[in-house]
Amino acid sequence: MPDLSIIIVNYNVKEFILNLLDSIDKCSPEISREVIVVDNNSDDGSVEAIQKLRPDVKLIANKNNVGFGKANNQGLEICKGKFILLLNPDTIVKEDTFRLLIEKFSSTPDLGMAGCKVLNPDGTLQLACRRSFPGPWTSFTKVTGLSRFFPKSKLFARYNLTFKDENESYEVDAISGCFMFIKREVYEKIGGFDPVFFMYGEDLDLCYRVQQAGFKVYYFHDTEIIHYKGESTKRSSIDETKVFYNAMNLFVKKHLSSSLLVSLILQLAIFARKILAFLNVYRLILISVFVDFVIMFFALMLAENLWNKPGWNGFPAEVKPIVYFVPAFLQTLVSSLSGVYKKNSMSILKSLISLTLGFLLLTSLTFFFKQYAFSRFVALLTYVIAGFSFISWRIIFKLIFKVGLTFSSDKKKALIVGTNENGLNIAVKLKNSLHHLYQVTGFIDETTKSIGEEIGEFEVIGSIENIHKVVDENQIEKVIFSAGQLSFDKMFTIVSKLQGRNIEFQVAGSNQDFLVGKSNVTMLENIPLLDLNYNISKPAHKITKRFFDLSLAAGLMILFPFIWLVAKLFWNNTGLLKMIKNIPAVFTGKKSFVGPEVKENSNGLFLGKSGVTGMWFLDHQESNESEKEKLDIYYAKNQNIWLDMEILGRTISQFVFRNNK
Repeated sequence: MPDLSIIIVNYNVKEFILNLLDSIDKCSPEISREVIVVDNNSDDGSVEAIQKLRPDVKLIANKNNVGFGKANNQGLEICKGKFILLLNPDTIVKEDTFRLLIEKFSSTPDLGMAGCKVLNPDGTLQLACRRSFPGPWTSFTKVTGLSRFFPKSKLFARYNLTFKDENESYEVDAISGCFMFIKREVYEKIGGFDPVFFMYGEDLDLCYRVQQAGFKVYYFHDTEIIHYKGESTKRSSIDETKVFYNAMNLFVKKHLSSSLLVSLILQLAIFARKILAFLNVYRLILISVFVDFVIMFFALMLAENLWNKPGWNGFPAEVKPIVYFVPAFLQTLVSSLSGVYKKNSMSILKSLISLTLGFLLLTSLTFFFKQYAFSRFVALLTYVIAGFSFISWRIIFKLIFKVGLTFSSDKKKALIVGTNENGLNIAVKLKNSLHHLYQVTGFIDETTKSIGEEIGEFEVIGSIENIHKVVDENQIEKVIFSAGQLSFDKMFTIVSKLQGRNIEFQVAGSNQDFLVGKSNVTMLENIPLLDLNYNISKPAHKITKRFFDLSLAAGLMILFPFIWLVAKLFWNNTGLLKMIKNIPAVFTGKKSFVGPEVKENSNGLFLGKSGVTGMWFLDHQESNESEKEKLDIYYAKNQNIWLDMEILGRTISQFVFRNNK
């Protein structure tokens, strides 16, 4: 009989479960174990990968998704260990986890089930690893947000126990279903999960039944796991918010009461979450519709008061406020039908076109509703005011909130932790990836001995001991672990050191084809550029870009001698003077103010007119020719007038404020 049976339910998280199995191999090797994986009909190749790479694992491959509880029960029915661990596939366990938990059970006779500290990928505590049962008051404080606003209050923060110290161990009502350590005798007495819970709530139910059977449930802080929460649900069509609150409601009905109040609270929570989710997704559309409607409403009111033609006393009182409301409504409708309102963009050109159509529609309607045809000049003045206002508020909004400015010329700065061949392969693949603009800042080694050494094109710039300083000094955003070299214990040490710095941690798969991270799995292989439809080739973008270039160049040509003199006297910079010399070439159409360094890439792909400046220029200090080509491809694909303005602004900032030589 093995000491420990580990049961893992998998659903479409192949990369995560392979990483987990690697970490299990390194965890407490002195403890005999069996690993049982129950796959819920994954279609991502999980079953095939486990069969090929992990023949030691007992695999149950379901033909459909039977849910979390039922799948765990399948594993429980065949497991033989003295202790049982129910473990999520999107986790990583620490080297000492199994040993410490078994020691806790040996020293705590009434202990029936235990959980450990569960960390988010950024090193913060995952609140679900210690919590209370959702009674009426606890449910109310949870769904209304009172527990979030008063996290240190015993009255309001009962559900997630945030008023308790996470670095202490104590008895709790419930622990997280991602890590549940159980004695075999407890399982034999109470059985497995209640299959009525498809997902969520089954862990609460199991904890409740453990305590009803006379055992205790504990949260232990001495060891920890990382949990990449929600990876399976992101790959399914399940409405997890609805399922979560329905599961809480089911638990309350089963164990605490049939309270109509609790049921009402939870159903209202589901409805409120749906409303908030809708508002979050469509917030830009809703803001645009509201602002445009208000502008049209008050533009007509302002035009009415500005028109001072003799005999004009404004709109008759009996038609107000309908005479303000109807044109505003019609214009909003025309804008909507014209495609002005998008979830992630704000087109000024489409707004101007829709205003023109709206003006024609409104003036045409007055022929059919002559009782409202008071003054066509007021209508014209209204649309002049509205046009100026539509453009102005969109420009201001874009500049403040960066809507439509989809690119930042700064690459994501990454550290590779691990200096072996695997680490180098990861760095090379990241650098050569056409999909992610990563700047591999350097390597972190386990000791300080190799700091300063070159590994391929990269330098070892720090060790695990001083990684927090390296991260701060280099403004690192991503830390990538090479699992082939680094122990998971050391990974946890690094996560702890960097807690609170908003760093994203990723773990490379054993064959370096993928990175497992907080929110996604990044595939590192390049995808060929075939049949891509780039913005730079679209007629609307070409016309807008040429108009912008011509207008700006014409204005600068008038001031050309003055600009040249100022640049020569105050910023005698070769690069700046060269740019100024190119203004006539922009005016004649030979060049563009913003564009690629060359018109075509090495494969003959047209990338637009060569630019006086561009993303290649902003990144010129660190990019080789291959990286510049990738930047040019990115620019051609995503070009828009706002991106051009951002690049021009950054270029001017470099010369004027940084005085780059």
